[in-house]
Amino acid sequence: MKKIALAAVLTLLMLLFAATSLAAPGDNLLRQGDRGEDVRYLQKMLADKGYYAGAIDGIFGGATMRAVLEFQRDNGLVADGIVGKDTLRYLERAAVEPSRYSRVLTMVATAYTRFDDGNGSYTYRGNLLRKGLAAVDPAVIPLGTRLYIPGYGYAIADDIGGAIKGNKIDLAFESREEALQFGRQHVTVYVLD
Repeated sequence: MKKIALAAVLTLLMLLFAATSLAAPGDNLLRQGDRGEDVRYLQKMLADKGYYAGAIDGIFGGATMRAVLEFQRDNGLVADGIVGKDTLRYLERAAVEPSRYSRVLTMVATAYTRFDDGNGSYTYRGNLLRKGLAAVDPAVIPLGTRLYIPGYGYAIADDIGGAIKGNKIDLAFESREEALQFGRQHVTVYVLD
């Protein structure tokens, strides 16, 4: 009888172990204090949607928590700061023009990178310069404002520049080649709520 009970318990444990080790991505909850590649993926998605300007470092800290809470509130999700299947599903949706914005501006956009002569590696607000961050005139768009630019995606007003006055915006890119390909163009900028 003891051998049968022991065999049943071992079988049950093996099944539980198999079920947890074969979980699909997103089945595990992410919360403040977590670290690793899943958190790095979360931070990248939040940055791509214009919610996160911090380092993509795989550490679920306070800045990541604030971005998750804001994203959850904006998308009608339970704003608990815990990233589960629903939050991931909303984050993984393709970028579309926003439905909630306070202003629409037509601006002259130029591209820049941290590799350009005369540019530093960090924005005015102290974040590593990367795609998804923009330099603005704070008198036109306050720093920290979330933006959407068709053809570029979501961005955060995180930097300033001597030549960025009035209706001009500088969009950050990862490489010099991407920046040169973008060049200078007229863009529509949605200032998000």
